[in-house]
Amino acid sequence: MLIVRVANFVHATSGGLRTALRELGRGYQAAGHEAVLILPGAEAGEEQTPQGRVITVPGPAVPGLGGYRVLLNRGAVKTVLRRLGPDRIEVHDRSTLRWLGSWARESGVPSMMVSHESLDGLLRLFGPGGPVAPWAADRLNARTAAAFGTVVCTTEWAQREFLRVGAAPVRVPLGVDLGRFSPAGRDAGLRTGLAGTASVMLLHCGRLSAEKEPGVSLETLAALRADGLDAVLVVAGDGPLRAELSAEAERRRLPVRFLGHVSDPRGLLATADVVLAPGPIETFGLSALEALASGTPAVVRAGSALPEVVGPAGVAATPDGFAAAVRDLLARPAAQRRAAARTQAECFPWSNAVNGFLAVHAGVAALPGGSAAR
Repeated sequence: MLIVRVANFVHATSGGLRTALRELGRGYQAAGHEAVLILPGAEAGEEQTPQGRVITVPGPAVPGLGGYRVLLNRGAVKTVLRRLGPDRIEVHDRSTLRWLGSWARESGVPSMMVSHESLDGLLRLFGPGGPVAPWAADRLNARTAAAFGTVVCTTEWAQREFLRVGAAPVRVPLGVDLGRFSPAGRDAGLRTGLAGTASVMLLHCGRLSAEKEPGVSLETLAALRADGLDAVLVVAGDGPLRAELSAEAERRRLPVRFLGHVSDPRGLLATADVVLAPGPIETFGLSALEALASGTPAVVRAGSALPEVVGPAGVAATPDGFAAAVRDLLARPAAQRRAAARTQAECFPWSNAVNGFLAVHAGVAALPGGSAAR
């Protein structure tokens, strides 16, 4: 089976989506299928990789998003698709690539859209807000559900906005590389270099952009230190808010270490005492799951999908409650909280995700009209 995946907003330093695409592609290839990924790039290109062929189609960079590009030339994308002749289309962008659902239907190709973001949340943060936001989200989600053979959501939380409009999305959780991310990566030397003699090392790992609300992590550090806890915060990630956050930390004399993009975060994730994940509209949270696999518990945003993922290995809190949640985790014996984190992560191997996605692809083909078995 030739599975062609198409995605926007992916580049060399992007996080969860890039990881998911890579692991799913590898899994498809290992299962005996052919995986092809179409992405926007600065210029046209094609290369063979462990996740299958990766084809880049020229697409413009979006201003203010740190180098992310989008596929705007529909004709060029259609030309590539006609040349490939896919058996399945898997789309990883619910907005700018919605048109691919119609193309797939007209071409007789079963289609799947994977929802990686909350439209409700995005409209609440960057759109009209108020009662208009859910109304607008419902209209757009109904169009998306109608455009594709099936919609895949990675958590029950992410499913809700589609269920609200009468759609029947399939839930398939993503995964974590349990061999790559391990408690064995804990590094005393790394900790000393980053945190010195501080008793607690907090870690914020993710893009520094408005929808992730990284300022909550700075406020958490400030509250803990005001309460007498000798804590430092390490920030792994880059984005448009980095300069503002760095200036704020300096002004408030908070011990924050900004590392920028970290290509291999395994040591950091295993060495931190607690990972902070304050993003309010996360639909899964791969970074938090990688922390759990590394033996580090997480404080996550209540109202996002992350409480569903971290389970008893973490604590969910509102922004004002993050400091208390950190205290809660630290009050648990270190060996106990680290073992619980790893045990929770072991519920999410990538093999389960790959098998789930392939089962949906099989279901898409099994029913008339491209509707997936549910």
